[in-house]
Amino acid sequence: MVNFQSAPTNKHIDEISKALIEDIRLAKLNSGVKNATVNRTLALLRAVLRSARDDWDWLDQVPTIKILPEANKRLTWLTHEAAERLLSELPLHLNAMARFALATGLRASNVTGLQWSQVDMVRKYAWVHADEAKSNKSIGYPLNNDALAVIHEQIGKHDQFVFTYKGLPVNRPNTAAWKKALVRAGISDFRWHDLRHTWASWHVQNGTPLHVLKELGGWADLKMVLRYAHLSSNHLQEYTENASLKNEASVTDVAKKTVTSLT
Repeated sequence: MVNFQSAPTNKHIDEISKALIEDIRLAKLNSGVKNATVNRTLALLRAVLRSARDDWDWLDQVPTIKILPEANKRLTWLTHEAAERLLSELPLHLNAMARFALATGLRASNVTGLQWSQVDMVRKYAWVHADEAKSNKSIGYPLNNDALAVIHEQIGKHDQFVFTYKGLPVNRPNTAAWKKALVRAGISDFRWHDLRHTWASWHVQNGTPLHVLKELGGWADLKMVLRYAHLSSNHLQEYTENASLKNEASVTDVAKKTVTSLT
């Protein structure tokens, strides 16, 4: 039986139809939640149905589930000055992880779960296993000097995990200590995941091409990277003169010379 909160009734998995999915969608919307919350339910339902078809052979086909439109969320990122303020307020173990996140763009779970077996300091490389990556694919991350410095500081603290607190692995960085540091630094409306947005924003502002950022960040789709495109127009600069009055005159001259050469 499948039971989703606010759904009209319980159903066996082979009884889930387009009509029932629409009832689930309307029931969730009528409960007052936002489209994003409805989409989380629909995405879960879609995943279950696809597994029933592709992995378990319980279904021959599954109904199409359309996702509701969501409002684009504002990207939150820190200036270098604000980042320094925050780092100065963090306890040592969170400071190290935050600096590493700002240097690599790794997600929180990939930072806290990073093991020494995933780091090659000689080749200046770290990697995330497929079962730890959001894209379900193994991802390699080149390490810059800042990231290498942070890792070097952790040597000898734990045999397995790179980042620890009092000799134990860190389960999550978004703790009370993190929140208190934000307050002391005068930073509001900022999550740990926004360190990844900050990393990406800094890259774009310093001229990293979007297709390169896609690879560095391990995104499967360029669409996710386009969120940062507005932070830099450097890649458009070479084309700006194509619409100038001066350029019109030069085009006319070229056209005249071409006609002359043909006559």
